[in-house]
Amino acid sequence: MSDDPYRDTEAGTDEVTLGRIETEVALLMRFGEATRRATGTAEHRVLDRAAYVILRHLDAAGPQNVSALAARLNLDGSTVTRQVSALQRDGLITRTPDPSDGRGTVISPTTTGLQRMAAVRAARTRLYGDMLGDWPGEDRETLAVLLRRLNEALESRNRTR
Repeated sequence: MSDDPYRDTEAGTDEVTLGRIETEVALLMRFGEATRRATGTAEHRVLDRAAYVILRHLDAAGPQNVSALAARLNLDGSTVTRQVSALQRDGLITRTPDPSDGRGTVISPTTTGLQRMAAVRAARTRLYGDMLGDWPGEDRETLAVLLRRLNEALESRNRTR
């Protein structure tokens, strides 16, 4: 018999495992943010987190209107509008008339925005390369696959709410 009373049933085992996942995700978010703030290189600081996420999405998906961007990032439209205004003020995005709706605009990254995003991305990639350098390649690949699945599950859940 196990010393852990929750491991005596399948449901109990699942509850313990889900509790461990919750703890690890909470720690991941906390340590990830602490690592970003504590990293000494300027490359990590050329964009705030919101700007980085918006620019990464625009780079991957192409020009978007604020509504589509807000829906994709699961944010309120007014929040995205404020973030986009700051990005435009900093010369990181441009607004052009929406070809499908003359009343609206679409947001596109500027060359400067893409360069800054690429610098942050490269710095983060190097950081993870250093941290995970002694992990076998297969473990790194497994982590990438599982994190993607977790993000897809989170995104799917947020879309249905």
